[in-house]
Amino acid sequence: MLPDILLSSLPARAEIVRSIRATLDGAGFVEVETPVRISSPANEPHIIPPPSGDAFLRASPELQMKRLIALGMRRVYQIGPCFRANERGSRHNPEFTMLEWYRGDGDYMQIFGDMKKFVCDAACAVCGSPEISFGGTTINLATSWEKITVRDAFKRYAGWDPIENFDADRFDFDMAVKVEPALPKDRPCILLDYPGQAASLARLSGHDERVAERWEAYIGGMELCNAYGELIDPVEQRRRFVAAREEKIRLGETPMPIDEEFLESLASMPPTGGAAFGIDRFVMVLLDLTDIAAVRTFCERERQ
Repeated sequence: MLPDILLSSLPARAEIVRSIRATLDGAGFVEVETPVRISSPANEPHIIPPPSGDAFLRASPELQMKRLIALGMRRVYQIGPCFRANERGSRHNPEFTMLEWYRGDGDYMQIFGDMKKFVCDAACAVCGSPEISFGGTTINLATSWEKITVRDAFKRYAGWDPIENFDADRFDFDMAVKVEPALPKDRPCILLDYPGQAASLARLSGHDERVAERWEAYIGGMELCNAYGELIDPVEQRRRFVAAREEKIRLGETPMPIDEEFLESLASMPPTGGAAFGIDRFVMVLLDLTDIAAVRTFCERERQ
């Protein structure tokens, strides 16, 4: 039996998705659909796409959507299911709903502008205003978002500089335990300009090649969006794919086949910005809910 809170959240969830679609459609984006079952997911350590026969359920439609950009489309988006094995909790489910969108001839800060617009529009559609309440805190989504560099955040909250002295295990631990919990809860923010080693599909900054064009967005402490200035150098992307595949082997995870069609497409891809945005978590924020099971029908934890 579905809980009453879920039955009451579903109409609002539908309105949020309608609003996001309307905003992106109005900005000239084309909604697309790419396969859910793919043969060559990106090799990303700690992210495990579930097997599906001789292929895998996608953890993201990223590689296929960027191939569309390379083929000549310039603004595309997709809202659909993605899958990651062994991810369960109040903010995680093995199946979840992702929005991804890409701007050919664009950059990662233009993507930020897209997100701010559809976030505010959706809040107005379901809450009546861009001012929302989440976790006992009032947040105005129409205000300027605070921008904090990863370097400054780690110096302030973790006591070290990950750009100068990158350590992958320490970075991941301190991000989860020290940095993210200290980010502002009363205003939206983005954490930007990650160490190059922590952004395998992003291009490096023209100002500092140790820094990648990547940002993540938070509302009320909830991480919602991961954006890149996309890497379009096929030689460098292959090198990173090989390194990531070797890391998965070292971790005891199943390595993925390298997507050769994607690598070939990069030669035709213009400078591009793109992002992945968690629909389930966004619904949780706008409805002031703390459990993903309250916004997803038949959540897997109900069947265990």
